[in-house]
Amino acid sequence: MGVVVPQGDDLREEPCEGLHEECGVFGVWAPGRDVARMTYFALRALQHRGQESAGIAVGDGRTVLVRKDLGLVTQVFSDADLAAMPGKVACGHCRYGTAGAKGWESAQPHLSTINDVIIALAHNGTLVNFDALRRELIEMGVPFRSNTDSEVAAKLIGYFTQRAGRLRTGIAHTMRMLEGGYAMVLVRENALYAFRDPHGIRPLVLGRLGDDGWVVASETCALDISGATFVREIEPGEIVRISDDGIRSERGCRPGCRADCIFEHVYFSRPDSLKDGTSFYLMRHNMGRRLARETPVEADLVISVPDSGTPAAEGFAQELGIPFGTGLIKNRYVARTFIQPTPELRQMGVRLKLNALPDVVRGKRLVMVDDSIVRGTTSRQIVRMLKAAGATEVHVRSASPMVLWPCFYGIDTGSQDQLIAAQMSLEEIRAHIEADSVGFLSIEGLLGCVPAGSYCTACFTGEYPVEIPRSFWEERFLPGFEPRNLSQASEMSRMPLSAAEQVLKGDVPHVPSDRKD
Repeated sequence: MGVVVPQGDDLREEPCEGLHEECGVFGVWAPGRDVARMTYFALRALQHRGQESAGIAVGDGRTVLVRKDLGLVTQVFSDADLAAMPGKVACGHCRYGTAGAKGWESAQPHLSTINDVIIALAHNGTLVNFDALRRELIEMGVPFRSNTDSEVAAKLIGYFTQRAGRLRTGIAHTMRMLEGGYAMVLVRENALYAFRDPHGIRPLVLGRLGDDGWVVASETCALDISGATFVREIEPGEIVRISDDGIRSERGCRPGCRADCIFEHVYFSRPDSLKDGTSFYLMRHNMGRRLARETPVEADLVISVPDSGTPAAEGFAQELGIPFGTGLIKNRYVARTFIQPTPELRQMGVRLKLNALPDVVRGKRLVMVDDSIVRGTTSRQIVRMLKAAGATEVHVRSASPMVLWPCFYGIDTGSQDQLIAAQMSLEEIRAHIEADSVGFLSIEGLLGCVPAGSYCTACFTGEYPVEIPRSFWEERFLPGFEPRNLSQASEMSRMPLSAAEQVLKGDVPHVPSDRKD
């Protein structure tokens, strides 16, 4: 086992204004190939999903080596690091933290030991019952190095595997205890495992790599850079195991009502990634066209908030026959940074990343299209910037509906008092961001632009597909707001671990602990 300790202090950063996804995950089974380097490039393709920390775990047939640290993928790994991690199976992770502290110990993959077997787990999502599970495990003498839900999942897998003697059985029993949204990739020294929550809230796809290799990832863009061909999604509640024995699939837990995260389509997934054969770029372009039909406006130029608002802005302009132009320039070298700006620069806020082009916007009536309006602070700064650059009018349009409710399944929306639409009317929002008009895409309009299916729209409607324990949400809602649960937690998740273990004994075949499964 190899874990690299970070140099220096636990570095932290000011919270950002927009939405953030918790992370991206990747796994590869490819004997004879440089799996560490493949994972490195895949994580770079997934970097938009998390910039706080990155990590890679490699299994070489005998043990599992891990390197992880705070920072971007390019900051964490050197060529020498990757050369020192030979193997045939690997998993990787890039993180933006939502559940747990933001120090090095929270970086993934998480290591855990099961007798003499080392496992490394990479997790995308949030578990709403991890606090209760963590307390029980601590009371039973299980040690923890972080306060993350991901480490709880790793330790729970170890707990059940030790009693079952079979890793897949331990994963299956853990899935029956977990509540929330998750897509997980796990490696041991000789195998790769991938599994997904029973509602399919967080994404996970499977790809084929030549004749003998396999890849799993949060998005298809990571398959592309790996040279893999998309095969299918990992199904809700499914466990996929890949080893020298080939690829095997089994049900880990009973699938629930399908609830794909709708914000993957609005913002999180890269535009060149695919869902059901359609690019997210085309979906967002169609969102802009629908938004133009729902909230038309007379203007001289349509601009986007780069880069996430660009596809919708292009669609908006095309639908109304208004020219599309570049009114805002993005500084692409401003990413997550551990060097804090001065108080004066921090007050400038958005100018660290965006600046207006006076030659383009001066004297024009603008439509500024963004992917979403969550807190409103950034929108107001941009409107002020554009008017200072000479725009005569700035009409703001959001390619998503109003975000009224917090997310508990892997998106950092904070509490409800931070969501502008939960506190203000449409006219109050317009006045707050100092725009000449403001408009949002309807929920019906959004659903009409994505592939047919069932989606989690809790951030717009307050209807949550997985029951949220009161202890998890009671401080995150405004007075008079209470979530509406669409399904109940599983009976297993309500049981103490000791009781759950007794229930599970009836279907746990005993296998010697040295079995390579």
